[in-house]
Amino acid sequence: MACEAWGAAPTGATDVYTAASARALPTIRLVAADLAARADFDLDSIDDLRMAVDDAWAMLARIAAPDAAHHAMLSCRITVWPERIEVATEVDVDDVADLLPTHSFGWRVLECLTDEVSALVLPGETGQPGRVCLILVKRPVTAHQS
Repeated sequence: MACEAWGAAPTGATDVYTAASARALPTIRLVAADLAARADFDLDSIDDLRMAVDDAWAMLARIAAPDAAHHAMLSCRITVWPERIEVATEVDVDDVADLLPTHSFGWRVLECLTDEVSALVLPGETGQPGRVCLILVKRPVTAHQS
């Protein structure tokens, strides 16, 4: 994957590669929610993560470049760290110019549902697609935050 997480060693990572279609979205949401539950996230944080994954997936599916089989491919790495979960979702794109609407309502929703949201845009070589990666970070609510 083009976008990798940095920091302390993760306790586990799960990679999912699939067509960027609505049929795959429930599986990705389920995996993210299950990993958050296993990491002792509270129910509200799990729901926020699930909705953020849904919105990020939809955002990337809209800008994805079709591959040779005419299906856009999307990859997702969900990494559980001791203090957070990171969801890095990326997709090939034909043109990296002005792809992500970072001033849109959808982007604002991602900012509200997660503790951090960032984007990485990597232009492709001549004749090759670029890559766009959305990175979502969610931390569990601690007793002093509630």
